[in-house]
Amino acid sequence: MIVLRSILFALVLAVVTPPYALFGFLTFPLPPRMRHRIITSWAPLVLWFVWHLLGIRYRVIGRENIPPGPAVILSKHQSAWETMALQVIFPALCFVLKRELLRVPFFGWGLAQVPGIAIDRSAGKDALAQVVEQGKQRLKEGYWVVVFPEGTRVAPGTTRRYKMGGAFLARRAGVPVVPVAHNAGEFWRRNAFLKRPGEIVVSIGPAIEVKGRKVEAINTEAETWIENEMLRLFPHHYAGNGGQAVVLSERDKGGRASSAEQGTGGA
Repeated sequence: MIVLRSILFALVLAVVTPPYALFGFLTFPLPPRMRHRIITSWAPLVLWFVWHLLGIRYRVIGRENIPPGPAVILSKHQSAWETMALQVIFPALCFVLKRELLRVPFFGWGLAQVPGIAIDRSAGKDALAQVVEQGKQRLKEGYWVVVFPEGTRVAPGTTRRYKMGGAFLARRAGVPVVPVAHNAGEFWRRNAFLKRPGEIVVSIGPAIEVKGRKVEAINTEAETWIENEMLRLFPHHYAGNGGQAVVLSERDKGGRASSAEQGTGGA
């Protein structure tokens, strides 16, 4: 049944995404906010199929922690699921992403029409300047900014060093940081074709104020909350590790992260 569901879901994506992306590409004459509204309607549509075809539902705890104005979201990153779900859970947002994603046929073409923060991974330390410059502009425009501080997707029960790009952006822009924990990777593994049915729990933590604080302290507070919340909600992920997350090096799971990823995090 899992195999059949996963095949049907892949077929749905193959049918829905290309025309949606082409339609999104044709929205370029429209104002940015309208383009964003049209193109990101793809996310709730796909989540409907995730629920009804794959049997993956979700619930959110901590909605009361969402501040009234734009903020920087520092989220755990385990799968492609959260890149869709966060668009539904939070107000209008954009992601810090690798510029080469914009060149992916169909998906990237539509993505290029949505206000975002595309960084050049070959820029090294200058990538952080790109995040701050573009991020401050997006926040000023009223968009929230999502950063995955671990820089790449990690398996349940593991973690990587939290890069400080998101905290740095929040500090420079003067907006709060909102930490997010979830267990999407339990049902939708990284690069896995087969998806397992179940309930994803998304936990939104209290907003972290940045005024008068050092970037390191902001980043550490977000990391501590996320990792403690992961352990509290999903202790079974850590049962074989002595109740602790396995800390991955930059070379684990797909090679060394680029200097841009090390400094900023990315989608």
